[in-house]
Amino acid sequence: MARIDDTRTIVQELAFSTNQPEQLVSQMYAEALADFGHEARIMDYVPLLAARRVRESLRTASPHSMG
Repeated sequence: MARIDDTRTIVQELAFSTNQPEQLVSQMYAEALADFGHEARIMDYVPLLAARRVRESLRTASPHSMG
């Protein structure tokens, strides 16, 4: 699973790039990690997939994404 430092960096980057609060992004990321990690046999890509899911969710929910 992702290391604490890696998780913090990923959450900060996602929050900055989507202009969303870190607390919201952190919660969404933790949920996505749990979803992907639940059945994953190889954990190497779980953080990447979780970050992608959060980024896409925030983009589709954000009115600023229509530009």
